[in-house]
Amino acid sequence: MAMTEHDDTPVRQSAEELIDGHSVDELDDYLSAGRKPYNPSIENSASCLLYLSALARLRNRSWRALTREAAGEPDRDELWITSLLDTIKNEVRAGRDIPIRHPDPTIRLTVTEAAVQGLIRDVADSLDGIILGRTVLVGDVTLPGEPVEVRMTVAAEYGHNLVSVTERLRHEVARALAEHTELMIVTIGITVEDVYRAREDRP
Repeated sequence: MAMTEHDDTPVRQSAEELIDGHSVDELDDYLSAGRKPYNPSIENSASCLLYLSALARLRNRSWRALTREAAGEPDRDELWITSLLDTIKNEVRAGRDIPIRHPDPTIRLTVTEAAVQGLIRDVADSLDGIILGRTVLVGDVTLPGEPVEVRMTVAAEYGHNLVSVTERLRHEVARALAEHTELMIVTIGITVEDVYRAREDRP
């Protein structure tokens, strides 16, 4: 079929790019509007709520600092920010089911991989001087007792000791996973992929 020079056919996002039928731009606009008017399709979707929660936490001083860095050095930072938003979008999809033991053998309890990744992001967002990028659970999380490795990427705030902030993150993530899951964590690896300035004035 020949393609005309001016093709006005609207571009549709594939199902894989949507979160329960909603685009990232739509969710971003909904959050910017204070989640008004109330949209039941969004508010009743666990995936949409996870994304809104993660995006809302990013809209803090550290996130603004990181976006300013991207404006000044787009080649270095804009790709990192885009990748971060894509990561959050992917994290809200359920993923694998992680079993949790129950005293009654007839009851099957599981927590989704997305919920565990959300837990890790919550922990990182509670700490100063660091922004979590991507989290990957390596290993068969569907089998109790199987060794699991946690791999994280982060951006660190300029002026913070990298060893201190990453060790604090590692400690808090280990504590949260031990409290809320039964995963056998053998390693928590952290890679610092970017450094950003938090102060308002740029040199």
